[in-house]
Amino acid sequence: MKSEPSSVLPHCHEGPLALQRFDEGVRQIISVPHSTLMRREREYKKKALANPNRRGPKPKTTSA
Repeated sequence: MKSEPSSVLPHCHEGPLALQRFDEGVRQIISVPHSTLMRREREYKKKALANPNRRGPKPKTTSA
């Protein structure tokens, strides 16, 4: 025994170009090469580990 919804689903509030903008944004993200992503990740981790005030476990240091 199904009943119809009491309200009609709203139309897109952003307009008809919202899907086009979303699609272009996704294509830009996907077009970044894997090597570039890995390089950015290494740079970020290097900078994050250099922060003396960071939370969490600290990297091991060797005393010579």
